[in-house]
Amino acid sequence: MSAYLDWKHISFAHPWFFLLLLVVPFIIWWQSNGKKTENPVFRLTTLWGRKIHTSGRARFRPVMFVLRMVAMVMLVIALARPQSSNTTENIDNEGIDIVMAIDVSGSMLAEDFHPNRTEAAKVTALKFVDQRPTDRIGLVIFAGESFTMCPITIDHNVLKEQISAVKTGMIIDGTSIGMGLATAVDRLRNAKGKSKVVILMTDGVNNTGLIDPLLALEIAKAYKVKVYSIGVGTRGQAVIPVQTPMGIQKQMMPVEIDEPLLRKIAAETGGLYFRATDNKSLTGVYNEIDKLEKTSVEISSYKRYAELFFPFAIIAIICLGLEMVLRYTVFKSIT
Repeated sequence: MSAYLDWKHISFAHPWFFLLLLVVPFIIWWQSNGKKTENPVFRLTTLWGRKIHTSGRARFRPVMFVLRMVAMVMLVIALARPQSSNTTENIDNEGIDIVMAIDVSGSMLAEDFHPNRTEAAKVTALKFVDQRPTDRIGLVIFAGESFTMCPITIDHNVLKEQISAVKTGMIIDGTSIGMGLATAVDRLRNAKGKSKVVILMTDGVNNTGLIDPLLALEIAKAYKVKVYSIGVGTRGQAVIPVQTPMGIQKQMMPVEIDEPLLRKIAAETGGLYFRATDNKSLTGVYNEIDKLEKTSVEISSYKRYAELFFPFAIIAIICLGLEMVLRYTVFKSIT
């Protein structure tokens, strides 16, 4: 029964048979009005003033006409061949394995982005994940050291929860670009995707860590990992909350990004370097990376049809049979 109620998946093999339904209104009109002109009507004066009683069977005689019309409508629907369809899709894609390496050092609280660099980075990262439904994506954060928040996964709901949980102060402060890149590459070392990509975002200069950025670059090249590097921060100075003996105070601090290093890392791995100076430009950077790293998806669609005309044909036969039975039994003696 559910197949007949699911109109979204019902189609008709021969819909032109519905044109026959245009005859139905004409037949109804002819039955109710047209036939009256065929038989002459005589007025008998002797019946004046008398009330003519119609027999009970005569009052129900139009039931035969109704049955005939229902049978005709059901027959037209059956001839149109209603069918329910069930579509099966097989998705074959050559996904890209991506790790986002995000700087969470104290300077990422700078307010040249709204409300700060960290929150802006999280918002754009979440949007980027939504744009890549068929890719495996992971998350690495780094400051004075690095940490894997989420290994590469196709479960983007889990990934987005981890992105939302990112905040400064989760790990020791500092900027270890080398360790952030090396950890991200390690997450991709055994990946099976057609392409392996790291999106490296930082707002500073490498000043700590056990792995030199140039060594991390060589590791990335060895494992054929492409790096898109992003320098985050306005040009000049930015307001940064700083811990002082008097508490947290906002101070104007110079924005220092090691752009030559980030350019070198991107160029030697086949990626690109971007500079984001505000929320809008950061969103544009992620959109550009999304365009550059397109995933090839092939969808094979299969449709199965189930015939639904049989019940309509049965109803038409029942109505015609019932009409004939009534005509030659109950209403046979009515003239």
